[in-house]
Amino acid sequence: MAKSSTPTEFVAKRYDFVLLFDVQDGNPNGDPDAGNLPRIDPQSLQGIVTDGCIKRKLRNAISVMAPGEPGMDLFFQTQDAVYESRILNKQIAKAFEQQGIAIDPKTDKPKAEEKDAKKKVDSTVTARKWMCQQFFDIRAFGAVMSTGANAGQVRGPVQLTFSRSIDAIVPLEYSITRKAVTTTKEAEDQAKGDGSITGTMGRKNTVPYGLYRCSGFVNPYLAKDTGFTNADLELLWAALKGTMWEIDRSAARGLMATRGLYVFEHDTMLGNAPAHELFELVDVPPLGNDKAPRNFKEYKVEVKNPPKGVTLHRLVG
Repeated sequence: MAKSSTPTEFVAKRYDFVLLFDVQDGNPNGDPDAGNLPRIDPQSLQGIVTDGCIKRKLRNAISVMAPGEPGMDLFFQTQDAVYESRILNKQIAKAFEQQGIAIDPKTDKPKAEEKDAKKKVDSTVTARKWMCQQFFDIRAFGAVMSTGANAGQVRGPVQLTFSRSIDAIVPLEYSITRKAVTTTKEAEDQAKGDGSITGTMGRKNTVPYGLYRCSGFVNPYLAKDTGFTNADLELLWAALKGTMWEIDRSAARGLMATRGLYVFEHDTMLGNAPAHELFELVDVPPLGNDKAPRNFKEYKVEVKNPPKGVTLHRLVG
């Protein structure tokens, strides 16, 4: 893929892309309203992975791909992050403190309300710009930053659809046990040897196999607004190519991998073809309800050439 000679330049072309990824014996995205079973379309029985799930994996990947680099902090942190970094209002407050505006620690809002309407708007605009410069995920995906001191809202240039499996999936639920004891009473009961303590019972949910498809978009007009650069874009492609799975390994996830990443680069900012027409050039026929997919090799991916003004980059597949 052609790169700008200056990575700090804002993305100046439109991009649309198709991501194919699969899961084997794992739960790609549990539904908390359904006992953490894999998300599913109840009508078609296709598996679903939300855009928020993919964005979380991308955030985690970026955090290890560019650790400590300026502008690569994350606004939305995981639960195991440093306590102060997890509190969104504390992060927003820093944008105002940079302007010399004192923040009340009890309310996370300016101690003295600005009476001048223009100055109030200007401070919000300045705070918004600082947040975009500081946090990769705000520059890329956007954020609502009015929960404490008002730093406005950002609509990010990188957007994703829900991922949907090519074929129907069959969520499986397995019984599991935990033999380790956590309390003195459990240990004493287990030591009696009467067989009454068998361990703590639990459930594990998996998909035997599923190939999922996701569509994505990069809007250069919004990239200019948030400061999303060509260097940021290259990090995004690298994460989508597989890093987001490699650093997210767990027993619950099973085996997940990127199987296809097809990027359509337009020659202009406005674009040279509708996104849905470009997505139709990547065809992955379903195997059908009488089949039981268990391997990516069972699928045939067909990719046609794009129209004039659009370049196809097969980053994976």
